[in-house]
Amino acid sequence: MLIGLSSLPDVPRTLVEEYLAELAFLADTAGADVVNTIIQEKKQPDPATALGKGKVEELADLVKDDAIDIVIFDDDLSPMQARNLERILECKVIDRTGLILQIFAIRAKSFQAKMQVELAQLEYLLPRLSGAWTHLSKQKGGIGTKGPGETQIETDRRLVRNRISVLKKKLREVSLQHNTQTRGRVTVPRVALVGYTNAGKSTLMNALCPEAGAFAENRLFATLDTKTRRLQLKINKLVLLSDTVGFIRKLPHTLVESFKSTLDEVLQADFLLHVIDVSHPAFEEQMEVVRQTLSEIGVMHDHIIEVFNKIDALEDPSILTGLRNKYPDAVFISAVRGLNLSVLKERISDHVARDYKVRKVKTHVSNYKLIGYLYDNAEVIEKRHVDELVYLTIRVHRNNLKQIDAMLKASASVKHVPADL
Repeated sequence: MLIGLSSLPDVPRTLVEEYLAELAFLADTAGADVVNTIIQEKKQPDPATALGKGKVEELADLVKDDAIDIVIFDDDLSPMQARNLERILECKVIDRTGLILQIFAIRAKSFQAKMQVELAQLEYLLPRLSGAWTHLSKQKGGIGTKGPGETQIETDRRLVRNRISVLKKKLREVSLQHNTQTRGRVTVPRVALVGYTNAGKSTLMNALCPEAGAFAENRLFATLDTKTRRLQLKINKLVLLSDTVGFIRKLPHTLVESFKSTLDEVLQADFLLHVIDVSHPAFEEQMEVVRQTLSEIGVMHDHIIEVFNKIDALEDPSILTGLRNKYPDAVFISAVRGLNLSVLKERISDHVARDYKVRKVKTHVSNYKLIGYLYDNAEVIEKRHVDELVYLTIRVHRNNLKQIDAMLKASASVKHVPADL
């Protein structure tokens, strides 16, 4: 059973219904069957149960009659509200954050993702431990009468805090190893796919890089682990394309914090492809959720290409015409059917080309190391031999300039003509 709260006019009922539709999709992803949906119109949530007294009684009857074993709230519940509701309803009660954490736990495959999910779960659990052992407590007034229940709670809290500390340390180590392993990628332009969950990022990655093998399914949070693949655009126009975890409205802060090491791919990317499910009725709100989340994790630039996906699902062609007028710089595609992927690749090429410089280099013919590096990491536009010297005109990405300059300085036989064309 799903529960939503509408505080008119701040949160209109229509918006709550939309949120609950997404919550139903989340519940389905987690493997739950939605039996019923209830909306409580209340100006302020009740501090004890979130719902009004009458609604709680109504809910208790429904839970009993329909043999419901879990009630899911779309809004966050305080630990006290969750405990009170579970006592009254006699079934499991969780909120949206708890449900998302369950999905993440199911979806996590890699060692890093599993640690990130466990960290988020423990940080979510920590304030909810109080009261979990009240059935053991025999505390009475007076000195030296602390009951075993309170002792157990303190022990559990200490264990959880210790485990959180260990996980954070391990994640820092994994992040450091990842940075060491990817240091060689600095010379290659990096592009990250971002977007609302189920917008089609993994499907797009598979379409652009057929060997990617990214898991794609019509489920929320199908991808938790970052996957990076090479995308060849033109001669010597190689980019690294990364698929990242999807965003969602009301994304738990603990998850954002835990997955920051995974989202480093987004922070380190030269530019982003913001994939948007144009067939979704609330796609513009989803766009805003993604923008806010990017800002929260520290993405401050505007090097973003908006990619409207699933155009084949639009029944009215006039909608697409209106969107093209409203978003003239966007690209409109269908990743499933491969529509306009060549246009997208051309746009990526144009974006990458902005960071390329044309340089002239003069070196001795025996300087094989430098010449080989230029052929591997730059586009050789022109090559001339004069006696024992080689004159090269190259087009090179700005990320490679530092390495080329270092090689030029290290080689006594190389003379760099620094003027850009």
